[in-house]
Amino acid sequence: MCGIGGMLGAPDPNVLHRMNTLQHHRGPDGSGTWTDEDVGLAHTRLAILDLDGGQQPLVGQHGAVAVVNGEIYNHLLLRDECSTYRFQHRVDSEAVLALHAAATASGSRSAADHATWIRRLDGMYAFALWDPATRELLLARDPMGIKPLLLTKVDGGLLFASEAKALRAHEGHAPRLDEAALTLRLAWEYPLDSTTLLLGVRQVRPGTVERWSLTSDGRAHLIDVADIERQHLDPALSWDPSQQAGDLLESFILSVEQRLMAEVPVGIVLSGGLDSSLVAAVAHEAAERAGQPVPEVWTVAESEDNPDWIAAETVASSLDLVHHQHLLTEGDVERHLPNLVWHGEDLDTTVMFFQPLFQTMAEHVTVGLCGQGADELHGGYPRYRDPAAHAAMVAGRLSSIDHPMAAAALSGSSMQVHEDLHAEHRPADRCSDLKSMLNFELEHGQLSNFQLRLVDRHSMAHGLEVRVPFLGRPHRSAAHRLPLEWRLPPSLEEKAALRRAADRTALPPEIVRRPKLPAGTATSPSLLKRALVEHRPAASWVLDRYPRFSAVLEQQPDMMLGLALFDAIHLTDDGRRPPSGDLVTLLEAAA
Repeated sequence: MCGIGGMLGAPDPNVLHRMNTLQHHRGPDGSGTWTDEDVGLAHTRLAILDLDGGQQPLVGQHGAVAVVNGEIYNHLLLRDECSTYRFQHRVDSEAVLALHAAATASGSRSAADHATWIRRLDGMYAFALWDPATRELLLARDPMGIKPLLLTKVDGGLLFASEAKALRAHEGHAPRLDEAALTLRLAWEYPLDSTTLLLGVRQVRPGTVERWSLTSDGRAHLIDVADIERQHLDPALSWDPSQQAGDLLESFILSVEQRLMAEVPVGIVLSGGLDSSLVAAVAHEAAERAGQPVPEVWTVAESEDNPDWIAAETVASSLDLVHHQHLLTEGDVERHLPNLVWHGEDLDTTVMFFQPLFQTMAEHVTVGLCGQGADELHGGYPRYRDPAAHAAMVAGRLSSIDHPMAAAALSGSSMQVHEDLHAEHRPADRCSDLKSMLNFELEHGQLSNFQLRLVDRHSMAHGLEVRVPFLGRPHRSAAHRLPLEWRLPPSLEEKAALRRAADRTALPPEIVRRPKLPAGTATSPSLLKRALVEHRPAASWVLDRYPRFSAVLEQQPDMMLGLALFDAIHLTDDGRRPPSGDLVTLLEAAA
């Protein structure tokens, strides 16, 4: 796990070193850079495998150079398959270079050719690979978008990094708000497709590889793009829990077993909900299979009578797991909310608890497992009960925004306004039925740009790598085939098939049947409510600064506070350093 960065075109070692400094939290165990006349690569390392010998950038036997962020869970299998490649390290990232060497030796050149060998990687990853023989740069991102990769153009060259703040290492990049992207963010509650809130900064789309080169006059040029993997639900006609619930559970145990791959301590985020509890429920068996210690579990909440706190205690005690608990305080909001926005690079406020949770875990472990992704795969959110009502809510928000993107989104012409959208996203079309809505959220931002971004940014803020076993290849393949009526039956609880699988574990029945609660507000409802009321006056200047959005912001106080903090930290103060001072002073200074 790490932070990666780089430049294509006129590489400057000073910029690369500043990129590493700005992403030091992602990789406190070492840093490195590599340059030639056309490209520069930067890397900060969080050591998890090959603790002493896995420093990057990595140079392959064929001369290619790579920086890799993430984990390749099948790297041992790939080592056996790439028997003619001379591996120099034990680190999993070297499998990327080995596959590239074999592919280029057989003549792979197009992005589609490269997608073929990248498809063999089973894991979470974002990487940049420079081939000096072809003078081409590959940028690739895992199929689910678990690991981030952002880029922008500056002075004709290309900058790329794990986090947007690292792009500020180049003096030519000045962050500005992308109001078209903000329009969609406020309406849908997450950025869509490859957009970010910063103008001219986009993401590499999950599950794609981009091939870049330099033109004759030294300008960065995107040659072509290819899909590594797209997500499509393929529901079977039937599903028999008596026969297939065990198979579904086994697919999940395999995913957890894979994610115990580490030479450092591993823990589990335990909220007390079904998803994180299921990770804990299979921990003993997965650890035995992997030959690893049984992970301990971590919980945070605002009080000991919080339902999440009580449920987590029940899970930990029933499964005989070592349980670490941390109570949130009033001071946590003041202390952690600015950092939440600085690290998150978005408008997040309701998940403030992520910061103290991951900070506490990082004092004991280097790797964590969490339950993110289960709701998207298994139909867990309340909004899935009535897609038409959700579409109407999104459309209503768009109607209240005075920006050309709002009208374009409602009419189906939004791609004419923003080049980083991959399709049209009319609410009525995207939420026409459950299958359409699930496919949309898997592919167009809810999972990658919200849930997974939150986990990545706020865990890596503390040098903690958090893995998401629900999105492992074995389990997501099984989940994609579930009939819709076994995700969200009309007369049963949500995630019906997953609950049948959980029945086969040692989880108490009251946990298996526990209904879905919203993570942020469930964990710290009183703290968040008081913070939104208390800081509304100090944040209300955004209504005047961004009058086009005032109506929708009035209806979303968490977004009003989030936008005020985003402006103060990433625009007014350019985002190059963590915020300092108390929350009110920070807000008032930007007004």
